[in-house]
Amino acid sequence: MTHPTSVINVSHAGKKFGAKSVLEDITLEVQPGETFGLLGPSGSGKTTLVKLLSGIDEASSGEIHVFGTLMPKLSMLNRIGYMAQSDALYTELSALENLQFFAAIYGLNGSRRRQRIAEVMELVALSDHLHKRVDQYSGGMKRRLSLAITLLHEPSLLILDEPTVGIDPLLRKSIWDELKILNTKGTTIVMTTHVMDEAEKCHRLGMIRDGQLLAVDTPEALIQNAGKNSIEEAFIYYGGGQS
Repeated sequence: MTHPTSVINVSHAGKKFGAKSVLEDITLEVQPGETFGLLGPSGSGKTTLVKLLSGIDEASSGEIHVFGTLMPKLSMLNRIGYMAQSDALYTELSALENLQFFAAIYGLNGSRRRQRIAEVMELVALSDHLHKRVDQYSGGMKRRLSLAITLLHEPSLLILDEPTVGIDPLLRKSIWDELKILNTKGTTIVMTTHVMDEAEKCHRLGMIRDGQLLAVDTPEALIQNAGKNSIEEAFIYYGGGQS
């Protein structure tokens, strides 16, 4: 039974590429204002699932509703901020030109555009590098710029695929602090991770392996129900790695 206020409702969703099944019978809900983490190793199906949630790809079976709308739906793009694992940046342009380009796509103009560009660059600690060409950015800086672009239009739903890979620990903490502030303002966040300490910061976690959802609950409950001491041990337990 689906919850009427859920931001995301996934019902028996599956995804196949040819004969290969990448996701099988995924059912989950994400509530308003929560950070929902998808925890799993590389190749587990996390990225495929978030592409379905963001409407970039279409499920082969089952249904996905976001804000009550059956996905994929082009008109939903303005309500969703999607940050891919690979940075979708124009490297021959400056950071500012990249931000202006994406702001225009989202319909941000004039003083509002300037304000949001300043705010997001401040958040990711790149204000001093606004006019630098992106091909002069380090990998971590490109990741931070991608996050800034994702936040530009203040989406109601943020979908982040491994958002903090390559970002130093201090900045990672400040980004997490900001994500928590966004939660309190009502923004819903779905993020993939394979980093255990990040997984523990999520309100709820979906553990995924080999295209199957193993368990969904709060990090504390997952650890407790598995009779373990850490998320890492719990993940191994739910995945059938040990008794």
